[in-house]
Amino acid sequence: MNYENHIRSIKFWAEDDRPREKMLLKGKTSLSDAELIAILIGSGNKKESAVALSKRILGSINNNLNTLGKLTVNDLKKFNGIGEAKAISIITALELGRRRRLEEALVLPKITSSKNVFNFMQPLIGELNHEEFWVVYLNNSNKVLFKELLSKGGLTGTLVDVRLVFKKAIELFATAIILCHNHPSGKLKPSMADKSITNKLKLAGETLDIKVLDHLIITENAYFSFADENLI
Repeated sequence: MNYENHIRSIKFWAEDDRPREKMLLKGKTSLSDAELIAILIGSGNKKESAVALSKRILGSINNNLNTLGKLTVNDLKKFNGIGEAKAISIITALELGRRRRLEEALVLPKITSSKNVFNFMQPLIGELNHEEFWVVYLNNSNKVLFKELLSKGGLTGTLVDVRLVFKKAIELFATAIILCHNHPSGKLKPSMADKSITNKLKLAGETLDIKVLDHLIITENAYFSFADENLI
């Protein structure tokens, strides 16, 4: 069969049998998440095609790719048709995607909204299972000069040294800072400790003429902005 006839015959194939061909003909963006995973695993099992198996895996985690990226080899091997090699292929692909987002976050942008801050910091702290407190230092044009991990803690919280925050700000000639920390619990509501440290840093910044523009609580898929909620 020549190539032209081959293309013409694709329309008669079962949809589940042709994710590779679909990518070649229509491009990668035309494929669903399940179809992309099907290409990774190559085949399904005796009862399911690769696409059907991929849909079942995604369905088990509410079609959340971030959750899929947290599954272990043993988690994936529980699905009939997924062996060690296929599980490793899935984990590897998602880890490459995570690292790509991390590299994008290393580009220092201009901050114009809380959403900018979330997009900037989420790849760094949004999926961690422990709490981290970061400070983003800005110049007078709200361009990022530097970002720094100030403290790292367990699920119960972090310790923040106000002196270290403003020592770095002075060294950088920063005119403003944005505070960020993650809540591994997924809860966005600020705690009394969150409000206290925000107020403490805001007051300290006023004496040095360094403004605390915002404090973001970041989770896997969402964020809480003190500035947006008029809490700062």
